[in-house]
Amino acid sequence: MVTLQLVPYSEIELLSSVGRIRKLLNIVKEDKIVLLQGRLKKEEEAELIKVTMEEINKDFKGIELAVIESNINKKLTGMSRFKATLATALIGDRQGLTVIGPASVVKEIKRDPSKIELLTKEVRKKKKIRKKIKR
Repeated sequence: MVTLQLVPYSEIELLSSVGRIRKLLNIVKEDKIVLLQGRLKKEEEAELIKVTMEEINKDFKGIELAVIESNINKKLTGMSRFKATLATALIGDRQGLTVIGPASVVKEIKRDPSKIELLTKEVRKKKKIRKKIKR
């Protein structure tokens, strides 16, 4: 079973950069795919990848990350485009969608302007091995 967790940007915006990265990574470590409304700063994306690489072990295989940018500003003209540009300048470039998933679940994320394809792997639960005790 695949679990998607929607995270509105407002839920992480008051956190520090490290806090944002830690919160998202903790969700991914629960084998959930994060759908973040908005996007991280380029530096935060780089730091997320760096932290992930440091935490890879036999239980955590890493992440798959994709950022889908909004094309709305490119389609606007005149005053609407000016308003959108002003809003971007005030709040930052947060428009879009960020998808972050555990590498153990997400095989690949394909994107094009009209759709996102999220290919998953079959997740197998680890069996507990019982040791026989000799008496």
